[in-house]
Amino acid sequence: MANILVVDDEMGIRALLQEILTDEGHSVELAENAAQARMLRERQRPDLVLLDIWMPDVDGITLLKEWNSGAQLTMPVIMMSGHGTIDTAVEATKYGAMAFLEKPITLQKLLRAVEQGLAKPQPARTGPGEVAASLAPQRLDRIDLPGSEPVVVSAAPVHGGYVPTIQSLNSHAHQAVSAGITMASGPQADQSFNLDRPLREARDAFEKAYFEFHLVRENGSMTRVAERTGLERTHLYRKLKQLGVDLSRNKRGAG
Repeated sequence: MANILVVDDEMGIRALLQEILTDEGHSVELAENAAQARMLRERQRPDLVLLDIWMPDVDGITLLKEWNSGAQLTMPVIMMSGHGTIDTAVEATKYGAMAFLEKPITLQKLLRAVEQGLAKPQPARTGPGEVAASLAPQRLDRIDLPGSEPVVVSAAPVHGGYVPTIQSLNSHAHQAVSAGITMASGPQADQSFNLDRPLREARDAFEKAYFEFHLVRENGSMTRVAERTGLERTHLYRKLKQLGVDLSRNKRGAG
């Protein structure tokens, strides 16, 4: 598995991401500011970085620019923010970020972004004023912002960096329908359960269906599901794993 560096000034966010990613089999290092992030990046050489934008000393965009200009952007970087905009996302992609996640980050989007980041080789970058010997293949990165449909940022390499363009993913849904692909309707509110079995088995079956229903209803947002069910997020995540809720299925279905 991979070595992942999480950079965020909020202790609760760091702890939650560490637990989730560790449970997925990754090794996780934590940094609460840019100074710690620089040190851990140099010492640990992470395979991927989750980087918060708004931090008190040096913000994430500035740190990303620093790594880019210093030829230190040798790993995929996923930006995180609770106050993101399309402009912020495009700026992050321009300076080398491969994805942008809006807080609160859903479990499915987090795991999908990490999976895609680790699977995608990081393209070689040129510093300011340098000319690439050859144009690298075009990159496609997702930006997920609440209240809007997902967009794809196409970052085409040019002299001195990347020029991002944005296209809607709405056409992909039409293509799926045209190809005869149907979307699963998801768990329904009214379900039947076999009660002719031990109490523990019946209870686990009910709880599993209950949480699967709310995960679909809340579009995979662990924060909203936690609020809806009255559980703390870390406890909720453990409960889902204990019940055998197929999080990878939710991850594939998110979008």
